[in-house]
Amino acid sequence: MNSLLLGGFLAALATGLPIALAMMLASLLYIWVSGTIPPLTVVHRMVGGVDSFPLLAVPFFILAGNLMNSAGITNRIYNFALALVGWLKGGLGHVNVVGSVVFAGMSGTAIADAGGLGTIEIKAMKDHGYPTEFALGITAASATLGPIIPPSLPLVIFGVQANVSIGKLFVAGIVPGVLMAIFMMCMVAWYAHVRKYGSDVAFSWRRMGGAFFELGFVAVTAVALYYLWSHEDLPGWLRFGALLVGTMAADKAFRFEAYMALLTPVILIGGMATGLFTPTEAAVAAVAWALFLGIAWYRTLSWRLLVKISMDTIETTAVVLFIVASASIFAWVLTTTRVTEAIAVWVLSISDDPLVFLMLANVFLLFVGCFMETIAAITILVPVFMPIVAKLGIDPVQFGLVMILNLMIGLLTPPVGMVLFILQKVARISFEATVRAVLPWLGPLLVTLALITYWPALTLWLPNLLYGK
Repeated sequence: MNSLLLGGFLAALATGLPIALAMMLASLLYIWVSGTIPPLTVVHRMVGGVDSFPLLAVPFFILAGNLMNSAGITNRIYNFALALVGWLKGGLGHVNVVGSVVFAGMSGTAIADAGGLGTIEIKAMKDHGYPTEFALGITAASATLGPIIPPSLPLVIFGVQANVSIGKLFVAGIVPGVLMAIFMMCMVAWYAHVRKYGSDVAFSWRRMGGAFFELGFVAVTAVALYYLWSHEDLPGWLRFGALLVGTMAADKAFRFEAYMALLTPVILIGGMATGLFTPTEAAVAAVAWALFLGIAWYRTLSWRLLVKISMDTIETTAVVLFIVASASIFAWVLTTTRVTEAIAVWVLSISDDPLVFLMLANVFLLFVGCFMETIAAITILVPVFMPIVAKLGIDPVQFGLVMILNLMIGLLTPPVGMVLFILQKVARISFEATVRAVLPWLGPLLVTLALITYWPALTLWLPNLLYGK
C-alpha cells in the first residue's frame, strides 16, 4: 500500500501533472484502494491544512512584494544601492547584491526579487556593458536572499508545519543572509579583478556620504521606534503618529532616495522583536506601509494598477494554498501509514550522529529541490524530518534554515528551478545558457549552507539573544 501511494505520486508526476494534483490524486488512490479511511477525510484534511492563522501571512507577504514592485519602490532601492556601492569595481554587481538584501526585508520570496528588482538589475548591467551571463548569474544568486533574510514566506510555511516559532525563524535568517551577501560580493570583486571590470559611477564623497547618512538615519529611526513603543504609558495613536510625522518630515527635509522604503524591514523586524505584532500581523503591516508609500507618499499607485496587483496576488495565493492543501493530505497519509516512522528508523540505522544526518539531509534536499516546488517540498518533508531532528537533538530553528537554504538552491537548478525560467525570459537567452551562467554562483550559497549546517551558533545566536533559549 505504501508503494501504491508513492508509486501513484511518481506516476502522476511523470505524466506532467502539476505537483499539487499529483499529491492529491495519489492520496485519493490510496484512500480508495485501502477502504479504511472515509473519502471525506480528504476534504477535511485539505481544509485543515490551510485553516491556520500563521498562513494568513502568505497572501499579505505576496501582496506586499507585488506592491513594492509596482509602486516604483524597487527603483528607489536600486538607486540607493547604486549610491552606496556603485563606485566599487564591478559596481553594478555589488549594487545587485545590496539591492536584494534591502528588498529581501520587504518581499519574503525569491520569485518577487527575481521578477521585480532582477528585471531592473539585468537591464542596467547589460546597458553598462557587463556580459549577460554575469548579470544573470549574480541576479539569480542574490534573489535567494529573499526567503532567508526576514520576512520569509517559506519560513512561515515551515514554522506552521513544524510548529516552530516563526519569529525565531525570522531572526535566525539574518546572520546567514548577511553571510550570503558578503560571499556574493567577494565573488563579484574576484570577477571584477580577473575580468578588469571598472566602477559604474564616479566616486563621490557627497554621493556615498548621502547614502550612508540615509542609512544612519534609518538606524536613528529604529532607536526612536524602540523608544516610543517601550513607553506604554503613551497612547498608541500618539506613538504611531509621532513616528509617522517624524519620518515624513525627515524624508521631506533631506530629500532621501529610499529612506521611507528602507524603513519597511525596520518596522517589521522591530515590531516583531518588541512584541508589537506577530509575524502574521507583520505581513499586514508590510501591506499597510506599502499602500501608504504607493498611494499617499510617492503617489505611484493608481486605483487601476491596484486592482491588477490585487488580482495577481489572489491568483498567486490560490496556487500557493492549493499546493499547501494538497501537500497536507499527502503528508497526513504518509504519517498515518507510518511511512515517516519507517524512514526515521531507516535513517537512524545508518547513523545516529547528528552531523552525519545533516550531511545526508543536505544531499537529499538538494536533490529534491531540483525536482519539487519549494512549498510542496516543505509541507511533505517536514513530517518526515522532524521526528528524526527531535531524536537527534538538533534545534528545529537551525534545521529550518538549513532546509530552506537547500530548497532555495533548488530554485537555481534544473529542471524545475523557477528563478531560472523567470530570468531566462528577462535576459532573453536559452535555458541552457541560463543554467551555465548560474552554476558558478552556487558556490557562495553552498559555502553558507555548510557553515549554518555545522556551526549552529550562526543561526541560533540571535534568536537566543532576543527570545531566550
